[in-house]
Amino acid sequence: MSQPTAQSNPPPSQTAPKAQLTGGTPLANRLNPFLPPIFITLILLIGNLSFGILESYSKTLLAITTAIVLEMVLGRIFLHKWPHPASAYITGISVGILLRSPAFWPYALCSALSITSKYALRVRGRHIWNPSNFGICAMLILASQAVTSLSIQWGNNFASLVVIWVLGSVIVWRAKRLHITLTYVASFIALSFLRAHIVGDPWQSEIAPITGPMYQLFIFFMITDPKTTVRSRLGQCVVAVAIAVLEFFFRLNSSIYAPLYALFWVGPAALMIEMATDSRRARTRDAGAGPEPKAARA
Repeated sequence: MSQPTAQSNPPPSQTAPKAQLTGGTPLANRLNPFLPPIFITLILLIGNLSFGILESYSKTLLAITTAIVLEMVLGRIFLHKWPHPASAYITGISVGILLRSPAFWPYALCSALSITSKYALRVRGRHIWNPSNFGICAMLILASQAVTSLSIQWGNNFASLVVIWVLGSVIVWRAKRLHITLTYVASFIALSFLRAHIVGDPWQSEIAPITGPMYQLFIFFMITDPKTTVRSRLGQCVVAVAIAVLEFFFRLNSSIYAPLYALFWVGPAALMIEMATDSRRARTRDAGAGPEPKAARA
């Protein structure tokens, strides 16, 4: 396409709206990093005002502060820049919501473990665990006498659930991750019917956990984390099904932390498989290219 001449340029009044939509940094793009933190804060407020899901606001604030401060420090040391605080905020507030303990120190320690894992547990330049998932699972395993995880459900407050699901779906859709959430939810429901048949419980009791605040964080933030999911759309759906399947077996074994443990094992394994596959393809491609011809080198 040829460049437009001066005479063919439309009047400024016609170009201004388009420039506002496509040029510079639109307001919507500037707000994007803040949408997930706003949404997770909404989950906290609805859950706590309706059902008292928090141990206390002060413990949640401690978890958030620890996460943000440590993210700033480690980001500056290892990446030589100041990271955006949105990710650390999500990690800290997830810890504050999901962790339960009468003491304060588990909240600070869990946030510290979560953020540190992003910098210490890296393979080929990327962290392989969702930070809050790693920190909470580590605390549940290593400090099981001092902590537990949130198990409260939304009860009969269906309106709250609808608000969370609508807003969450819009956010993950904008992030091009809605297919992960939907695949997991469909797999969870299908396997819930199978689990109900196996153990003899009503199917409603098997499906009910997905209405709780823990699962809202899990399906909208943990399994959709762009930094710890595989690249391909098909691969992301396969991983979501694998998480639901492993969770199915954990639940058959009466594990109340089944989704957290399932993601803890499946997520990193999927990333490692993807990295190994990439390396094998690169070696095959390099071997197929062969040595550079002499004429080309000349």
